[in-house]
Amino acid sequence: MEEMMVRGKENKREEIISSFYNEYSEAERLERSIHGRLEFATTMNYIHRYAGKGTKVLEIGAATGRYSVALAKEGMDVTSIELVKSNYDMLLENSKGLENLRAYQGDAIDLGMLKDNSFELTLVFGPMYHLYESSDINKAIDEAIRVTKKDGIIMFAFISVFAIMYSNYFTGNWAYGQDENFTEDYRIKHFKEQLFTGYDITEFEDLFTSKNVQWITTTGVDGLIEPLERRDDFAVSDKDFEALSKWYLAFSEKRELLGNTNHLLYICKKK
Repeated sequence: MEEMMVRGKENKREEIISSFYNEYSEAERLERSIHGRLEFATTMNYIHRYAGKGTKVLEIGAATGRYSVALAKEGMDVTSIELVKSNYDMLLENSKGLENLRAYQGDAIDLGMLKDNSFELTLVFGPMYHLYESSDINKAIDEAIRVTKKDGIIMFAFISVFAIMYSNYFTGNWAYGQDENFTEDYRIKHFKEQLFTGYDITEFEDLFTSKNVQWITTTGVDGLIEPLERRDDFAVSDKDFEALSKWYLAFSEKRELLGNTNHLLYICKKK
């Protein structure tokens, strides 16, 4: 494994992100919760449509390596980038013995350690949740495009602002959540202190109108399950989960459902 340290002092964005992930296990969410398991299963299905053994894959925002390690074990040639030191250390631990996985500590807005046109599949699975300034958002998009080969596939994960509201602000705090995520005239806010920033679906898609990519699809990956999972009567057996996964995948791209979905993927091809 190799390590590329983040350059310069931590800024407010990095401090906020690190503080959260130092206390939160992303890997456990994807393994133990139903919405996390569905997100992983759906996302892996889309990855397998474009990648297989030997594919050169880059994951930006790899966290502790849930996707990177799984793809490396399938025989893909994986490079992983993670910003948060505690996550990066766990990524190194989880990927021990995998010679086809290289890990760097670095920031999505500056992938200077990577060459142009290097990867057949680029996964940006966390950074867009935590980028707020237009300049940083465009840097992250441009860097992902730069390091991807012509005709390569790029998947950008993002969060629906409406799902943020549905999942977090029906516990007596709606007005607070509304003020946190919307202006008085209902325009969507993006600022660092949010920790997670959400998008209107078309707002996120519009970020790519001037980029050197061709849109393939926008899909949900976990539906409206997270708030439902908190109900006392919520139950999904292994048999039901298998049925749910297949059912959800059949409808995951329906436009009328995307705003309710917590996590989404914008999938495109580099021209």
